[in-house]
Formats: sequence, structure tokens, C-alpha cells
Amino acid sequence: MNTMSTVRHFSHLAQRLRVRGAAWSAFVAAALASGPALAVKDLPGGPAVNQLNLHPPVTRIAENIGWLHWMMLVICLVIFVAVFGVMFYSIVKHRKSVGHKAATFHESAAVEVAWTVVPFIIVIAMGAMATRTVVAMKDTSNPDLTVKVTGYQWKWGYDYLKGEGEGINFLSTLDVAHRVMSDSGKPASDVTDYLLKVDNPLVVPVNKKVRIITTAADVIHAWMVPALAVKQDAIPGFVRDTWFRAEKTGDYYGQCAELCGKEHAYMPIHVRVVSEADYAAWVAQQKKAMAAAADDPNKEWKLEELVARGEKVYAANCAVCHRADGKGAGPIKALDGSAAVNGEQARLTQILLKGVPNTAMPPWSQLSDTELAAVMTYARNAWSNKGGKLVQPAEVTAARQP
Repeated sequence: MNTMSTVRHFSHLAQRLRVRGAAWSAFVAAALASGPALAVKDLPGGPAVNQLNLHPPVTRIAENIGWLHWMMLVICLVIFVAVFGVMFYSIVKHRKSVGHKAATFHESAAVEVAWTVVPFIIVIAMGAMATRTVVAMKDTSNPDLTVKVTGYQWKWGYDYLKGEGEGINFLSTLDVAHRVMSDSGKPASDVTDYLLKVDNPLVVPVNKKVRIITTAADVIHAWMVPALAVKQDAIPGFVRDTWFRAEKTGDYYGQCAELCGKEHAYMPIHVRVVSEADYAAWVAQQKKAMAAAADDPNKEWKLEELVARGEKVYAANCAVCHRADGKGAGPIKALDGSAAVNGEQARLTQILLKGVPNTAMPPWSQLSDTELAAVMTYARNAWSNKGGKLVQPAEVTAARQP
């Protein structure tokens, strides 16, 4: 009787395991079939699906780094095989069970010299191979174009300092639509540049030496574009530099490579390499746009004009954190119905100019007086903040004075 009970018990157990196993297999299959990860495609100039190697190089430095990477791996593999091959051969061939006895010598000068000199030679050879590339990476002399890259929490600022395009400057932030997808947890399956799309990419000409000067306004960031073999820390109060010469036109992507705060994942980098003719056209277009946007801070604006201008400034800079509807998200405070927005004008201006310490609110002093006045006016008159309050650029200009 006990035996029959035991058989029935294991029979029911096996049946339940088969059912659960089938259900689990169906669940995994459905998840894999519907999951967005498998729908992701390679991004030219960016990450690839199942990528194991370095990014395809588009600069000579990147090619050299790729060659060094594989050469060092080969050398390490040869050393590994040689050392462990000799070790395992000795263990098997000279084991006690076949009659071998342990040697009684205390030390060998030849062995001591060999395992000191040989690794020294190997290290020197590896260092010699890498030295030329390392020295070339640091040679930022005689650039055709110099761009200052400033890291902010959490965006990038680009200032063209020398060369064609001198005087152009703009901010580059994550595309708002991508932030909305991230907040919802439902990225579109056909998006290949998820969290890498920006509103204003850095544009440079092909086959020109571009010097990148990095710094930061708040915390340490790092400007990294793998395809260009560029990674340089951006440190507040310090100036670092690096360079690249892209040999192919195209779009190349990177991200901030230094943990810089809660929005660290939302600091993408997009470098667009174009032909010299296209670059000249882009420069002309940018300078024309800058001239049109160069506002007189003493101009008296009408309410509807500032609201319209401020809506664009808000969408380009503020909506990433505070959301388009002004409701905020997580630790980001809502602007809709905010006491700070609807309160004293002087305090709101100082918040935008200096930020709020120990919070996610960074300073926005890099915006022009007109842009700051416009975005404050927009926030005071948007959503449920229908106060009709107007902020003129001259007020912001006065607030900047020490």
C-alpha cells in the first residue's frame, strides 16, 4: 500500500512539473517574441546587437587602438597557454603515481633570471607598441577646429572657439520624446537610437583635426564617443583636451562615461561628420539663426510674445525633467501650481541663475537674459499658473549683476 502511494505521489509530481515546465516555456517564448530587446537593430556609428568587439573605427587613432587591443589579447593568450601548458604537462608527466620523486634542489639561478628577464622584455615590448598611439592621442597641436565641450547636469554645451564656425554655441540635450518613452517604460520597438537622440548634434567636417576642450559646470562628466576613440573627463575648474580626425562622414554616438547624478543615463552625445561643403552650409545657417536670435535685452516684450518664446525654451531645456505638462516626476518638483514659480520674482530668477544646491535643479545661467525671461513668463502663465505675470529681459540682466 505504501509503495502504491509513493508511486502515485511521484506520478502526480511529475505531471505538475511537466505542466509548469510547459507553462514556463510558453511564457519565455512569448516574452522573447514580444520583448523590445529582440526588435532592436544595429545603430550605425553606435552600439550594435550582440556586439563583442570595439566599435568600427573611423579615425586612425581608433584603428591603432583596435590593433593594440587584439595584439595584447594574443600576447596574453600565448603567455596563458605556455605557462599553464608547462604546468599541467609537468603535473601529469611527473606525478608520483608513475614513480617520479620530487626534486630536492633549493633554488636555480638560471630559473630566477629567466622568469625575471623574460616578463620584463615582454612588458617593455608591449609598452613600446602602445607608446606611439598614446603620444599621438595627446598631440592636440595645430587643430583645424577647436570646440569647447561643457558638461552640465544633464546636457552638453558646445562652443566653437577657433576655425570655421567660430562663435557658434548651443546646448545639446536628450530628445524629449525619448525621455517620455523612458519614463513610461515602453520604448518604441522601431527606435534604433533609443536614449541617444539629441536636439542639437555636434557637427564637424570630415578629414579635419578637431580639438576638443572639456570642462564642467557642476560635477565630473566624461565626453566619450567610441567610434572616434575619444574619452576625456570634464572636470569643474579644470580644462582637459583631446582630439580626433574623422575619416568617414556619418553619425557617431556616445554617452557621458562618468557617474554624474540621477540623470546620468540621459546625457547622450551625437557627433555628425559631414563633408566640407555641407559643413560650410551648416555654419552659414547657424550664424544666420544666431543673428536672428540675438535679442536686445533692453527690448520691452509683450506677454504673448514671451509666452510663445518661452514655450520653445521650456521644451528644449526644461521638459526633459519637469515634463511637458509641468507635473514633475519623482524627486523633480512640479511647476504646475508651484509656489516658487508663482511667488516672488527675484527668488525664481536666482533659482534659474544659480540652481538649488543639493537638489536636481542645476543653474541655467548659460541661457540668454531673453530666454530666461521668456521661460519664466511661460511657466507663470502655463497650465494652472494663469497669473498673467510678465518678466522682462532687463530684469534678468539686473539680477545677474553682483
